[in-house]
Amino acid sequence: MAAISQVAPLSRPVLLIGERGTGKELMAARLHYLSPRWNQPFVKLNCGALNESLLEAELFGHEAGAFTGAQKRRLGRFELAHKGTLFLDEIANAPMTVQETILRVVEYGTFERVGGTETISVDVRLAAAANMDLPALAAAGKFRADLLDRLAFDVITLPPLRFRREDIMVVADHVALRMTKELGRQVFAGFSEQAVARLEAHDWPGNVRELRNVVERAVYRTPAGQMVDEISLDPFQSPWRPQPGSPGAPAATATPLPPAAGPPTGAPPAQGYDFVAHIAATEKRLLSDALQRNAHHQKHTADYLGMTYHQLRNQLRRHGLLSRSG
Repeated sequence: MAAISQVAPLSRPVLLIGERGTGKELMAARLHYLSPRWNQPFVKLNCGALNESLLEAELFGHEAGAFTGAQKRRLGRFELAHKGTLFLDEIANAPMTVQETILRVVEYGTFERVGGTETISVDVRLAAAANMDLPALAAAGKFRADLLDRLAFDVITLPPLRFRREDIMVVADHVALRMTKELGRQVFAGFSEQAVARLEAHDWPGNVRELRNVVERAVYRTPAGQMVDEISLDPFQSPWRPQPGSPGAPAATATPLPPAAGPPTGAPPAQGYDFVAHIAATEKRLLSDALQRNAHHQKHTADYLGMTYHQLRNQLRRHGLLSRSG
């Protein structure tokens, strides 16, 4: 990304904004390795994974005896990143008190370890990431506005994968080649046309992280030397997947289906009827209803029905609804 390359040489904070899985950590690594600090430490910490006291100790270190279990001095991430880059993911989840100390380090380059009085000086380039609207949080008093001002020397917003579909196969090929090497195989035979179509048609709500999982799973399941043809978007998909109300599953309130036309429920009808035609008519009616509920958007309809996109297309084609759904 050109914006990363442009700002990388400067020792200024950078904010990376984007949905989960858009590659914010990869961009932070690119920022570091394109900077003059490339041969110094690149240290990472997820601010959303720790409570306030643990986060403070992880960031700034602690002295022996600072709290129960602190048997010896421990350096924090700021000290470990000295002369290098510190990447703080999910910065929006950092408590206000921790934000205040981060602000002081960004402004003055100094802090004290937890339980200590010695002033520690560090030279750290800070990259922070969030998947939230930080200005809105600051306006609501849920994020320090002064810290936001200091972090936002430059803000780089990463678009979701569904808005850069030209990157889908670029990333997929890269991941597939890396997985092929990890499996000890000599050659990656590529993706079939069907596999490419399925990858390009998916909306990727999990972005690059989801795409990586799907491609790695497809490559390892494909025999060596063969072209990848089967793409499993949902690893949980199975006819034996536990459903609400099944034995061993927690009770849940089922969503009632629309009433079906045909023979009455309960006792068998006195006279016979065409069971196959009745089931086909019921399926067609339920599909039509689902399409209408989702404004004939096939991807949304597939999600609504718990199907993959290609499963829905096959059903629509079978019932003569494909041309009407758009």
